[in-house]
Amino acid sequence: MRSPLKMLTLLLVFVSGSAFAQLNDVEERDDNFIMENNKNILKIDIKEPLLQVAVKGCKDFKAAEFEDGIPAYKEMLRKYMYVYLNTDFYVLNGGFTFILTVNEKGKVTRIEGIPKVANSKVFFEDMKYVVRRIKKNWIPAICNGQPVTSQIKINMNLSSIATDI
Repeated sequence: MRSPLKMLTLLLVFVSGSAFAQLNDVEERDDNFIMENNKNILKIDIKEPLLQVAVKGCKDFKAAEFEDGIPAYKEMLRKYMYVYLNTDFYVLNGGFTFILTVNEKGKVTRIEGIPKVANSKVFFEDMKYVVRRIKKNWIPAICNGQPVTSQIKINMNLSSIATDI
């Protein structure tokens, strides 16, 4: 009689320990990873600061700023990348730079990506879509007291792992 009771107690301890271990894993996860379509795991690391190219001949240059601040832009960009990138068509590994042209009204008018790699054309088109989804404006750069068009460089590292789930 003692043997089945010991077995049941041991089983309950094992099951509760396993459940607790799984809860702990969820709490310690890295939110930079996301699984898409049960095929790819993607990690996005957007570097800070976002670099700005000063306007030539400008003696008093003030860089463009995002309405809610650069950390908010980085977080929004990262979240939108997870939602809108279609990683069925490309595997993303390595460093990429995106150059956003912000006009004197604070609108993003051009988006370029480098380096050009295999299937990067599709990825860069997806990134243009991602950046355009962000509806908030930039506060334009100022040169000698006047709003001017400027460029913002966004450096990021991407890591993809293809899985067969």
